[in-house]
Amino acid sequence: MSTSPLRAAMVPVSRQMRAYFAPVNRTTETPTIFDPGVYGAFPLDSPPAPWLDLGWIDSFERLYDTPTNGVRAGNNDLAALQFRGPLEARVEFDFREWGKLQMALACGSEHMNVLAPVGSATPAPSGGTPLPGVAVLAGSTASEIVFGAGAVGRFPAGTLIAVDVDYAQETGYVGSGIAAAYVSNAAAVNHDVNYVRRVTFNVGRVVEVTATAVVLSQPLLAGAPAAGASAQAVVAFVDREGGSFFQEWSALFVVEQESGGRVCFYYPRLSPNPGGAAKGSIALGKTGVAGGFVREELANVAKPLFAISLRASFVALPSVDPNDGQTVLCYRSYFPAAMAAVY
Repeated sequence: MSTSPLRAAMVPVSRQMRAYFAPVNRTTETPTIFDPGVYGAFPLDSPPAPWLDLGWIDSFERLYDTPTNGVRAGNNDLAALQFRGPLEARVEFDFREWGKLQMALACGSEHMNVLAPVGSATPAPSGGTPLPGVAVLAGSTASEIVFGAGAVGRFPAGTLIAVDVDYAQETGYVGSGIAAAYVSNAAAVNHDVNYVRRVTFNVGRVVEVTATAVVLSQPLLAGAPAAGASAQAVVAFVDREGGSFFQEWSALFVVEQESGGRVCFYYPRLSPNPGGAAKGSIALGKTGVAGGFVREELANVAKPLFAISLRASFVALPSVDPNDGQTVLCYRSYFPAAMAAVY
């Protein structure tokens, strides 16, 4: 009787899963590419730009509902060949960390910065009339914003600031670096000069104030501020259920290896789609969709403490693989552990 060789480290084992997102160029619909050959094991704590680390996630599910149909032939009506029907795939999970991007992805539409209001502001659910913007001066970088000696005092340490250009009555996508909203009619946003800063992803936290500038805890996502940009203080973030704008992102989900290999799920184009019907679940956790509704839950930490999760649900949009022209929704890559069996 023969003995099988040792089949070592063939089961990927992990404690946690991590999510990374990167913007899609909305004008050309060009995704951010994850090339497993170039990135290798992908450095989790220092992802290559423009990938953004959005922290650990729970209850991850891949949902696949692409039908396979067959053509039958002959006297016995036997299956002769098969083909795939309309492609459809989804992914769902819970963000365990809260931030502007996490909230924006969970809501799926325009995500708003609540700008610091003037004392007589007319109340509005997404923020009323704000204090005027402060002009950003030449010499600013993604991490240090220059205002000059007189204006820098507007932004003490700890302040959140939104840095972007004035809204100039343009239509189309707005927001530096990442498309934050789509304006079809300037009148729809009341010709608001502050509108771009209300929706921009170009937000940072002030950690140090010098004589003429502020230093941010993290670089602005769009890099150095554009010419003519201004800054306004942000007091909160707000998302909304509804709206006509659909976000679009490239996404990478990494099963960090505890023992065995690492698994990566790469979606070239994901569009947040809360409430979509879920079928054909490939579940790595509990479902968050019931009857087409998103269910957000309170997770017990240690009574009476609980954590509020952000349930995110996405539909996968198609992308063309340049190697063979095939239409693809998702790529799964596997990095075997050292000396693991191949099959």
